[in-house]
Formats: sequence, C-alpha cells, structure tokens
Amino acid sequence: MDYMYFQGVPDTQTLSGVLELHKHVFEGSELETEKLKEKSNLIVFVAKDHERVIGFKIGYDYGNRTFYSWLGGVHKDYRGKGIAKELMSRQHNLVKSMGYTKARTISRNEKREMLILNIKFGFDIKETFTSDKGKHKIVLEKML
Repeated sequence: MDYMYFQGVPDTQTLSGVLELHKHVFEGSELETEKLKEKSNLIVFVAKDHERVIGFKIGYDYGNRTFYSWLGGVHKDYRGKGIAKELMSRQHNLVKSMGYTKARTISRNEKREMLILNIKFGFDIKETFTSDKGKHKIVLEKML
C-alpha cells in the first residue's frame, strides 16, 4: 500500500484512477475534472495498491484558515483496513503544517462509516440542512 498526495490536479494516470473510484464510491456519479481545477489550494491524497487507486481524500482552501475536506472514499474491496483513517490523518497533518487551524466537511446520515470516522477524528456537528436535491446533510468542523 502506497500513500501519496498532490497539490493540484494529479497526473493523468492517478486522476483517471480517482475519477473511476469516485464513480464506484458515489453510485455512478461522475466527478468533473474542471471542478477540481477551480478549487483553491486543491490537495488530493490517494492510496494505491500497486498502480490501482483504492482510496482518495480531496480537499481545498475554504478561507479563513479553514480547510474543506470535500470528497473521499475507499473501494469496497479494501474497506475495513484503516485506509480512510490513514488518508484523513495524513490530510489533517499536512494542512495543519500549512497553517490551517480548522477542518470542515459535510456528510450524510446514509454514509454512516464516514460520519462515525469524522466523529472519531474529533469533528463536531455544527448544523444540518437539506440540499437542493432533497438530501439531508450534516456539517461538521474540528480544530486542527
């Protein structure tokens, strides 16, 4: 298992793996490369098994020394092995060293494993809302 990160959009091969895994994790939803390019201080962490991307954690600058941990996931065949925990830990350590003082994320109740991981990592629930698509969302923040 190899872990690495990219400041900005990753190389073509890694990006392709992230996009494929995103589709797997988020029920066929496609992540547009253009959305990645428009984020300020984009940081992409990946976990690879040889050349295959099996986990990712993507975030960007949210302003006011806050880092927004936007998207992440682990391939179903690799879940339960601590990969998401390792990606989150590496992300938080890096952004803290860069001067960020707070991390923010949004989760959904249906994504219980991720919600529990966020709470175990010290995130507090700040608010909830219903998205334009009718999905219930949970806003979480933590001090780094």
